[in-house]
Amino acid sequence: MDIVRNPKIDWLGKKWYFIGVSAFFGLLSALSLLVGEGLNLGVDFTGGTLVYVKFMEAPDLKRIRSTLGRADLGAQEVTRFDEPSANEVQIRMARVETAEAEDLGAKSQAVFDALRAEFGDEAHDPQGLDLNNVSSHGLSSWLQERDPEGLQSNLSISEFEEHYSALAARVADHRTSQSGIIADYSDLDGLGLPDSVLSALREDSILGSFTVISVESVGPKVGNELRERAQSAIFFSLLGMLIYIAFRFRPIYGVAAIIALFHDVFLTLGFFSVSGKEISLTVLAALLTLVGYSINDTIVVFDRVRENLKLMRREKISVIINTSINQTLNRTIMTSGMTFLAVFALYMLGGEALSGFALALVAGIIVGTYSSVAIASPIVLWWQNFSEKRKLKARA
Repeated sequence: MDIVRNPKIDWLGKKWYFIGVSAFFGLLSALSLLVGEGLNLGVDFTGGTLVYVKFMEAPDLKRIRSTLGRADLGAQEVTRFDEPSANEVQIRMARVETAEAEDLGAKSQAVFDALRAEFGDEAHDPQGLDLNNVSSHGLSSWLQERDPEGLQSNLSISEFEEHYSALAARVADHRTSQSGIIADYSDLDGLGLPDSVLSALREDSILGSFTVISVESVGPKVGNELRERAQSAIFFSLLGMLIYIAFRFRPIYGVAAIIALFHDVFLTLGFFSVSGKEISLTVLAALLTLVGYSINDTIVVFDRVRENLKLMRREKISVIINTSINQTLNRTIMTSGMTFLAVFALYMLGGEALSGFALALVAGIIVGTYSSVAIASPIVLWWQNFSEKRKLKARA
């Protein structure tokens, strides 16, 4: 399928425009990385704790920041997480200063206590049962203590405990299916709970306005190790590709490909720096994926150049490279276009967890496809012209 029929575009004739565009965005990236705020490294690389909190209503970020600030919990960032309708907040705590793992339960409880004091329901006992935060075991114990069905004298101890544990598990599972929040007691009507249990819950429990849904923590030693391994992974992947292409084609082709890959990774990181998007392990995975994808596109062009060097021996190298790019243009449009649509859909529909990964691929595919034509090919042309001039001088 030919999207562009018989293309005859003078790509190398526009090389200075391409180089100018790359220089502009490269300078912008460098300024952002060196002079601006730099990369927003995630907790995977810096160490620290992430606490995810879900609210029943739209959260007031300013109020949350103020509350955590007064509690002196070291909250560095409070941001919305996932879709706005999810009412979820990500709280990033200060970096861990010791090599020991933090007590996640203590961190979670400290955040919960601070928010409970600010957002708690004053009409209820703050020490009462919070149905949106109690564990399945805690709810089971609460039900056994009250025994709203009056079963204690009729069942054995094990049967009594199993009965209320099963009811508590139903409530906990339903809460999980509702993303951690039970908005109204009517939500419990379809769970098959006895009327006496439903009445006890309505009378003696509250539906908290928020819940801590998860906590993640990474110590500084682990964060530094991950950062070093990330740098090594990118370095050795580039080195391995340089060696392979140098043997597969010519050394200059390997150098040109690596410069193009460095260009792709640097501009993608610059984009993340300018936009303030967080760099996590999933973004690192996307960058390594980008390296593999971009080199594949470059090799396709170089392979066609190698073939045409034999078929078009009397033509100038610039004509051969232009012809090779045009001959692979439809293939490039199809593969890059379809891949772009797939990762763009992943970015739009994949949710917050995959947002960084998908965004890195969206930006990387655009830059990687561009660099195969605009960066790698002009470098090969420059070297070939330089080599020919040097040979002529040697003969003279």
